Amino acid sequence: MSFLAHFAVLLALLRFVPALCGQTVLHTARLEVVHGKPYIMVMVNGQGPFRFVIDTGTGGSAMVAPELADRLELPSAGVARLTDPSGKGDRREHLVLIDSIEIAGVEFSGVKAVRHALPDEDGSCLGLLGFPLFHDYLLSLDYLRRRMTLSLGTLEPDGKRSVLPFRMPNGVPIVPLLVGNVQFEAQFDSGGTGLSLPEQLVNQLKLSSGPVLFGIGQSLATRYQVKAARLADDVHLGRYAFSRPVVEINPAFPIANFGSRPLENFAVTFDQKSLLMRLDSPRDSFRLDIAPTTIRMENAPPQRPVDLALVPVG
Repeated sequence: MSFLAHFAVLLALLRFVPALCGQTVLHTARLEVVHGKPYIMVMVNGQGPFRFVIDTGTGGSAMVAPELADRLELPSAGVARLTDPSGKGDRREHLVLIDSIEIAGVEFSGVKAVRHALPDEDGSCLGLLGFPLFHDYLLSLDYLRRRMTLSLGTLEPDGKRSVLPFRMPNGVPIVPLLVGNVQFEAQFDSGGTGLSLPEQLVNQLKLSSGPVLFGIGQSLATRYQVKAARLADDVHLGRYAFSRPVVEINPAFPIANFGSRPLENFAVTFDQKSLLMRLDSPRDSFRLDIAPTTIRMENAPPQRPVDLALVPVG
């Protein structure tokens, strides 16, 4: 290998190292990634370990499956009101009190968790860790190296190249994206699937293929058709770009969702105190095709054949 080739590899590696200001690594755990979703093993009230999913699209601290709540005899802690992004969901669920949740040696005490069944596709998963739980730490989800890190420190702005501001109404991170000349906001949702756009936004964008029926989705409030289409323009996120991606079209929700499949390209670090997030990857440009699994479907009707222009070949 030539000197220039060695130098190029070194630069790529240096670019991928997260530049965190004043960060001290506290604890790291293995991240299991299944269908893009990140899972870790946790201890609950000193028992376990149990398999939990980290869901940055959930605005509560935690959820726990009824079978685990019963097994650990978790005491009742009131009632919570659950909603979905459509603004129409309104369901009351019981809260339980967890004395301690231990993640990679870091202990969270006195956690109120929603007692709620998890989707079937999560398999043996017995709980969920929501975004607000990690408020006092830098949360790093490194999909490429398959590890989660909890750290102390802060992120510093870099001109919105890799470090991007976010807001978090209802405890969920929302980040600006750009498609062509159209700017919009998207939830960063590690529990989601692909890149999902609201129907009213897609009507403003140029498509190169589609839309075609992709599946039937169901939220707390409604059941709806999900379509898929390929955009004619790239999606930009800081210095990163998704080249003419396939997107899911969601008629029920008013905001876009940047889910697990696009997140798999990065190590992403969230600084909730500074409302900054950093994306790290050895690449600047990515391909995003149709997701192998859609959002949870129930009693889906027969589907039309998918437009071949939306299916990657080779």
